[in-house]
Amino acid sequence: MDQKKELTVTKEIAIIDENSLKSRIFTIRGIKVMLDSDLAELYGYSTKRFNEQVKNNIEKFDEDFRFQVTKEEYREILRSKKGMRTII
Repeated sequence: MDQKKELTVTKEIAIIDENSLKSRIFTIRGIKVMLDSDLAELYGYSTKRFNEQVKNNIEKFDEDFRFQVTKEEYREILRSKKGMRTII
């Protein structure tokens, strides 16, 4: 007779402050975007693991889901984030 092991799955629910979330949204090329590092943090992954998950499940994402920012766009985002930290 097989004994079934009981598996208990606990999911944590993270409550995210609206202002914190808004501060992670940037407009680039007229499109509202979030950085992979910010999305990974929100979902509880490392950035590397988050990107692996997207890559491994790319068929689940619309083609316009992600795009590569230029170095200048990335520097501008970092400047914006730094300015936000001094305001908050």
